[in-house]
Amino acid sequence: MHFKNFKTTFIALALLVFSSERIIAQENKIVLNQDIRFEKLLNEKRKINASIVNEQRFNIQIFNGESEIAKKTLTSFKKDFKNFDATIVFNTPTYKVLAGNFKTRIEAERNLILIRKSYKNALIIKPKG
Repeated sequence: MHFKNFKTTFIALALLVFSSERIIAQENKIVLNQDIRFEKLLNEKRKINASIVNEQRFNIQIFNGESEIAKKTLTSFKKDFKNFDATIVFNTPTYKVLAGNFKTRIEAERNLILIRKSYKNALIIKPKG
């Protein structure tokens, strides 16, 4: 009876040693084959997220009016100010072109001075809430 327990224990211990040896012997190399379209989709998502207006931040409104003029203003702004995010937001009945996504009012005011050189009617939009 005692020999039977020893034999079972020995077999279990041997299986444990051999199975753990395989785990230790594995290499940590991972090859990821990713579709090129996934990276393009991810980049588009990043662009969309950057252009979404966050209500907890400050924006600079550079235009308020008709759709076609808003589109032209946005295109012109993006050419002149490549370091700023900008988007068009529709608030019935007008379109607004909003630039930036500033954490503080001071940061928005500093950039407003720069933007007003080209867009005289630019103003800071306060966050809601």
